[in-house]
Amino acid sequence: MAMGETPITIIGNLTADPELKFTNNGAALVKFTVASTPRTYDKEAGQWKDGTAAFFRCAAWRQLAEHIADSLTKGSRVVLSGRIRQHNWQTPEGENRSMLAVEVDDIGPSLQFATATVQRAQRPGSSAAGGDPWASGLDTPPATTSPAPAGADFADKPPF
Repeated sequence: MAMGETPITIIGNLTADPELKFTNNGAALVKFTVASTPRTYDKEAGQWKDGTAAFFRCAAWRQLAEHIADSLTKGSRVVLSGRIRQHNWQTPEGENRSMLAVEVDDIGPSLQFATATVQRAQRPGSSAAGGDPWASGLDTPPATTSPAPAGADFADKPPF
């Protein structure tokens, strides 16, 4: 993440199915909205009350976009991290407009009230070993300066 970017983590529900499109260059782009509604417990009434929902317009690119479109649907509760971006444009009438949106870096289902089964996606150009970066028999990942691929299997050794 570059300096000066505003990171954000959002927990909420998708308001509609993600919309997957492709640019003229073939890059996948998915757009969706997440509603995050705070809840408080009213002791006098003995029940939970919803606060005012905040709606976040989100976008993701490339392989992440395709995974989101394949995995998430309207109502899915998610935990996402990303960066706030400001978009500026001018209407046909010449009025300046702007909006904030979240460029998604990572997203997954919330497991607070649900379960999920993770299925590793085949990456383009991966080896015949099913894309497993540790198929060479290594029981620990090689030293790297980049994060491990999403869904990579690590040895079931405790971290201590």
